[in-house]
Amino acid sequence: MTACVIGSVESTGRAPADKPGRRAAGIAIAADGSYAARLTLGANEPSQEGEAAESAAWFPERWTLDGPEPYAVPLPLDQPEEPDAEVLPLADGRVLIHRRVAERQAFSLLYPTGPVTGELPLGAVECAELTLLPPSPDGTSAYALAPGEHGTTVWLVAGGAFGPEPVATVRGRCTGGVWLDRTGRLLALDRELGGVVKAVAVDLERGGEVSPLLQIADGSNDRLLLADADSGLLLIRSDAPGHDRLGWGVLGSARPVRFPECLRPADRTVTPFAVQPGQVLMPESCAVALRIDGPGGTWVGTWRPSGRQLHQQAAPDGWLAGAGLWSREGVLQLPYATGTMPCGVARLELPQDVPQDVRTELTTEPAQPEVAAGNGAVRTPTRHACKPVPLQQAPLTGRTAVG
Repeated sequence: MTACVIGSVESTGRAPADKPGRRAAGIAIAADGSYAARLTLGANEPSQEGEAAESAAWFPERWTLDGPEPYAVPLPLDQPEEPDAEVLPLADGRVLIHRRVAERQAFSLLYPTGPVTGELPLGAVECAELTLLPPSPDGTSAYALAPGEHGTTVWLVAGGAFGPEPVATVRGRCTGGVWLDRTGRLLALDRELGGVVKAVAVDLERGGEVSPLLQIADGSNDRLLLADADSGLLLIRSDAPGHDRLGWGVLGSARPVRFPECLRPADRTVTPFAVQPGQVLMPESCAVALRIDGPGGTWVGTWRPSGRQLHQQAAPDGWLAGAGLWSREGVLQLPYATGTMPCGVARLELPQDVPQDVRTELTTEPAQPEVAAGNGAVRTPTRHACKPVPLQQAPLTGRTAVG
């Protein structure tokens, strides 16, 4: 086991650039924050006596995040993994691994068992392309997207009774993947039809019934980046204002999506990656963590819809850029790995000038400039009707549909 260290973020350094030919070092965090998993590059022990040097090999690694002292457990097998393998943590501590074998997509569950790694094969899917979706909120299931000739198939690849099985087929080519509830029933996908991308909601318990989710303007490309089931806060990227902008809306609200000026800093790309949980029905008070990429490197931003400013702070050295999670108390936890600290989690406190009285925040309008694009609002996915009506024409009962 490799011990983790949790500390405050004080370093002004940036995560080291990936070496040529290596896969970007990312990490997947379970929906409840209990575990994380990544594919990492390490050294194999010499297999024969007198071998000149150790060889580097890819292997999965599981991080435990919910204990008193976080730690990492390597999960190597007899053969090294390919650098394009995908891993996903489950709430019971097992790690799903997705491997491409010729034209087959194979899945197994990995788990530590004594000094070795146990492996439970789950089966394979016959297709040329398949991508894992973010960890399911139920903690026991895992899903993947496979584009095909007539649409995109959502596969249940872990948690089923008989191995991988298709659970929905959505017309068009779908990407992304954002969970809208706490049960793993409602899934938002960015669907491309006729050259236009719109986010739709897919009900996995009703045979993949599809409902419109974002319709900001008729010809705009509207993608959903993040959603918080507690508050209903949605983070959206759309070109409805004339070019791609980062905006926010509320699931079940008739108000249009807003595009704050502070989320478009010059010569920088801003991408949200975590929303503070536990702010029930209070979307304006949710803290949002953002990855900021610019000429000087990559660093961290924090912002609230009710605030006036995008706060920019240095990331810890070796930050696994774009990964992190919030505590309910508003502390941002950022995983990092360096040569001297292969498993670390840094804590980032919100700046003091961010408003803390959420009840006061909810009585005021957001202070940052807004761009209202068309009359489109975020629609509420329906579980009962085949075609939902716009929220302006329907009672706001949809919050129960998202937990």
